[in-house]
Amino acid sequence: MIKELDISKIDNIMKIWLESNIIAHDFISADYWRSNYDLVKELLPKSTIYVYEEDGEIKGFIGIMEKSYIAGLFVATGYQSKGIGSKLIERCKECYPILKLDVYAKNLKAIQFYKKHGFKIDSEKENDETKETEYSMIWELK
Repeated sequence: MIKELDISKIDNIMKIWLESNIIAHDFISADYWRSNYDLVKELLPKSTIYVYEEDGEIKGFIGIMEKSYIAGLFVATGYQSKGIGSKLIERCKECYPILKLDVYAKNLKAIQFYKKHGFKIDSEKENDETKETEYSMIWELK
């Protein structure tokens, strides 16, 4: 069910990326996400992307950059809170001894999810583009 992305399915994960960002970040204009769509689509192939696929349908994905940075974890609407994000995180923990990420402070659901998976807030900063507070979080293999 979890495998590396077949690049021919990039449009499928970009749909999940856009919808999930707009819903999870209602404190940021949807236009911000739409305006970054092409940039993200261009950067994704430079990352390691693991997808959760079932019956030929991608239900979620996680992108890892520089062998430790979670650039994003997204689960399609309708499949959230069913363990897919947890399975993707656990898969990455098997592959990488350190995982880092940035999450908006207002995204309480995501912060709670990452804390449940052993991540700790390491620092706080303001996002240069959105002017929103972000937390940098880290998980390390013990």
